[in-house]
Amino acid sequence: EARTDLLLPAVNTGLSPRKRTTSQCKSEPPLLRTSKRTIYTAGRPPWYNEHGTQSKEAFVIGLCGGSASGKTTVARKIIEALDVPWVVLLSMDSFYKVLSPEQQLLAASNDYNFDHPDAFDFDLLVHTLRKLKLGKSVKIPVYDFTTHGRQKEWKTVYGASVIIFEGIMSFADKELLKLLDMKIFVDTDSDIRLVRRLRRDISERGRDIEGVIKQYNKFVKPAFEQYIEPTMRLADIVVPRGGGNMVAIDLIVQHVHSQLEERKLRWDMAALASAHQAQPLPQTLSVLDNTPQVRGMHTIIRNKETSRDEFIFYSKRLMRLLIERALSFLPSQTWVVETPQGQDYEGKAFNGKRITGVSILRAGETMEPALRAVCKDVRIGKILIQTNQDTGEPELHYLRLPKDISEDHVILMDCTVSTGAAAMMAVRVLLDHDVQEDKILLVSLLMAEMGVHSVAYAFPQVKIITTAVDKKVNDLFHIIPGIGNFGDRYFGTDAPPDWSDEDMDEPSY
Repeated sequence: EARTDLLLPAVNTGLSPRKRTTSQCKSEPPLLRTSKRTIYTAGRPPWYNEHGTQSKEAFVIGLCGGSASGKTTVARKIIEALDVPWVVLLSMDSFYKVLSPEQQLLAASNDYNFDHPDAFDFDLLVHTLRKLKLGKSVKIPVYDFTTHGRQKEWKTVYGASVIIFEGIMSFADKELLKLLDMKIFVDTDSDIRLVRRLRRDISERGRDIEGVIKQYNKFVKPAFEQYIEPTMRLADIVVPRGGGNMVAIDLIVQHVHSQLEERKLRWDMAALASAHQAQPLPQTLSVLDNTPQVRGMHTIIRNKETSRDEFIFYSKRLMRLLIERALSFLPSQTWVVETPQGQDYEGKAFNGKRITGVSILRAGETMEPALRAVCKDVRIGKILIQTNQDTGEPELHYLRLPKDISEDHVILMDCTVSTGAAAMMAVRVLLDHDVQEDKILLVSLLMAEMGVHSVAYAFPQVKIITTAVDKKVNDLFHIIPGIGNFGDRYFGTDAPPDWSDEDMDEPSY
């Protein structure tokens, strides 16, 4: 599985900063660490509007300067001073072209020019930065400076409000320049840059001093004078002395903070609640037939006196029926098989590459056994969405999706959907990972009409399947008559007196 456990990997101060492609630097990082993963406790607020589309792009800072001028140090200090989550540091070093065997030999003898524009894959770089700016998930190549090649595994990066892009040729491409909202040139004395390069290449990249000096005189210095220094005129801000210039860094941070405030999305939950009142339910909705069996099970699980054991038993029965119903909406094709009697039977088979289940934690996780019971070897992903108690907005805290999910039909699972805000965020995450909208099926035991309308309005191609739809949502966004806090009833945890589907322990709403 391609794990984007934290959406942004934790800061590792023990490695060379040039090997980092993502970063969140805070004096006290909002992290929860376990033996297997790290989870950010500062969630990502909505990056899209009620239409389900991103209305504000990520803010992109371009950092240019000569080799070893201190670009990464400046970037790190900007991140530390910003003190906000969801900042991505993207290095141009990741986008060196793959070398041919002949070029590999030249590189081994320090005779290949890595400081020329032709050494970089600008097409891939522009494509990647454009997707990242649009809020999409991207894969970043990992470059190995000791072998002069890309590693087999690429790094997944997702979730950027601010992107800091640094590299010696950051201003060398016209299409790349169009993506930069702020251009900074780090101007450092050439003697200092040479000393830093010697120290870095010898200690971190295994080079010898003669090779480093040869490469510097033959390629690095001429390239700086020909390609890099002339682009200083394109910069909005020039930072002399690099990371030691805190006055310049403070000015940059003030500007970025103002830009973030202007780009901040503000959700109006009341407007979302009233937007689709009195409208007919959408055609994309499918509700399980209200048979005596289904209604009987609803009677049991809705009853506040029902024991936890019975609540779990009948919830699981409903989940199995719900998943079976959802599978009927997957594409199929005619398939002819031969029976043991030697006769042909014209049947049906799934017409797609894979089926993946994605649960919205924690309640949606209870539906995974039902999916596994009917789909052999199904892959499972997880999304944690919780409500910010100060703003009332959903926030994305944790994400783990299987590799190449863009090719799959996805069954998105949540037990209750009230306003639809968590479901909308989960669908947006899937779309950002290039899952096709018409391949997403949202399944839920119980939904409010408000949630159905909100999801269908934002994502009209998503199929919505549920066992029942209740008409009302009260002022606290509880489904009426509802089922209570599903997670607390299922897992046996205690709900507070003023429980809400949006509480920390029950992130689905």
